[in-house]
Amino acid sequence: MQLKKEIVSILQRFTTETIDDSMIEIPVYTHLGDYALPCFPFAKKLRQSPILIAQELAAIIQDESIEKTEAVNGYVNIFMKRKSFALSLLTTLQKQGKQYGSSNVGAGGIVSIDMSSPNIAKPFSMGHLRSTVIGNSIALLHEKSGYQPVKINHLGDWGTQFGKLLVAYRLWGSEKKVREAPIETLLALYVRFHEEAKIDDSLNDKGRAAFKSLEDGDTEALALWEWFRTESLKEFQRIYDLLGVSYDSFQGEAYYNDKMDSIVEELHERNLLVASDGALVVDVGEHLPPCLIKKSDGATLYATRDITAAIHRKHTYHFVKSLYVVGNEQSLHFEQLKIVLNKMGYAWSDAIQHIPFGLILKDGKKLSTRKGKIILLEEVLKEAILLAEKTIEEKNPQLINKKEVAKSVGVGAVIFSDLKQHRKHDIEFDLKKMLQTEGETGPYVQYTFARACSILRKAPAQIAFEVKDVNDYEWELIKALKQFPSVVLRATAEYDPSILAKYAVHLAQSFNSFYGNVQIMNDSKHLSYRIGLVQSVVIVLEESLRLLGIKAPTEM
Repeated sequence: MQLKKEIVSILQRFTTETIDDSMIEIPVYTHLGDYALPCFPFAKKLRQSPILIAQELAAIIQDESIEKTEAVNGYVNIFMKRKSFALSLLTTLQKQGKQYGSSNVGAGGIVSIDMSSPNIAKPFSMGHLRSTVIGNSIALLHEKSGYQPVKINHLGDWGTQFGKLLVAYRLWGSEKKVREAPIETLLALYVRFHEEAKIDDSLNDKGRAAFKSLEDGDTEALALWEWFRTESLKEFQRIYDLLGVSYDSFQGEAYYNDKMDSIVEELHERNLLVASDGALVVDVGEHLPPCLIKKSDGATLYATRDITAAIHRKHTYHFVKSLYVVGNEQSLHFEQLKIVLNKMGYAWSDAIQHIPFGLILKDGKKLSTRKGKIILLEEVLKEAILLAEKTIEEKNPQLINKKEVAKSVGVGAVIFSDLKQHRKHDIEFDLKKMLQTEGETGPYVQYTFARACSILRKAPAQIAFEVKDVNDYEWELIKALKQFPSVVLRATAEYDPSILAKYAVHLAQSFNSFYGNVQIMNDSKHLSYRIGLVQSVVIVLEESLRLLGIKAPTEM
């Protein structure tokens, strides 16, 4: 049970006022207690001052887990019994191990997660990092909370852009160059198309016509498209391997080509389609633009495919939640999607949730494949790994498996720098800050974990521990460890890995304060208890990093 809920259950016995666990605060200063209940929300109803309410409540609260309570300026400050609290927590952690923090909140329900979704024939840029790592962590958090995640890489392998690419390849392409450097060459062709189209607008018409021929099954166009797709997947897989991310499905937009006609027909039968300038749309309300289903030339759109995909996923997975980890700029699209599905009579449309995130910016500007302004993720990861390897060579040249550790640290630094930010915020790309090994970074948390592991390697075989007393440094660490289950649940419920990333930093800081101020190995009286505390930190830090999609090297 979450600790705040435990505190609430105790307090609720002594008052008829409803107490919510969100009301329980953790004081900044330890002399003000371990937990505090502000009584201001009760003042209006009870017609008493918060100070008097706090005094009356503090005087009657008694529980075997509470050392004392006191009333201070309208707050009930609660001091826990440190020894019994610590013994209970550490016993639980030793018993549960990596299962600590797991729950059955999801009751086995399936959650489909649409994530990553890079476009074929384009390089995997930093712009796709966010959807990939946020989606992966959300999947791991849901699994920890008792759900069954299904990770879907909805590849951008269809649409007008491929018509443009076909035109560009036919006009300026070289088979030899594409075979030698497929993604680099195709990107150059795509960028050239948009530069040339600024001068000759007829190229855009040709691009639309080429995509229509692709939709109509033109043999030569399909062969080129399949070639571009195959080469792209090879590059993507190399990057996913580096990130340690896997998928349950690679069904992209093209997968739904032969399934859309029946959906369009269903929309027609339900009298939802309206003709508009030769196109077919669905009215989604006066406050939103209509949802475009078919263009005047008969070509389908993102909405058509996403409606089809949503229905197919519901029939395939029977999900309880369907998450779309897609950028902020697509909010309107998903609002329209849910309304159309609801109009079609699918009550489960409420289970669809857009998980938006901000952009990665460079010098304050959006990265753009179209303009050729991109930062290649693979290059960033490789540079991060090389820098980590150089640092290890300088500080710990005798380390075994240096290259493997450098990979874990370098890739972990890139992932952590993204996930520690709230997902809705834009992030300015700064490789130097991303790779810092001090402060609130992935390498800092990893190094703390490795430090704790090094203590355990020197420690004697652990026996049952006894808690004789708990000093302030140990107490702060114990309280941080106790927070982990509630942090997991909150990060899962809010679809926000930054909650967990910030917690991991806090736990690492608490441990390093404990490490720097407490004799762990040279105090026989407290040795077994303190070793048990270090073991608990190892369990929770490793699990925190795992849920963020980051490896935890035992040596650095």
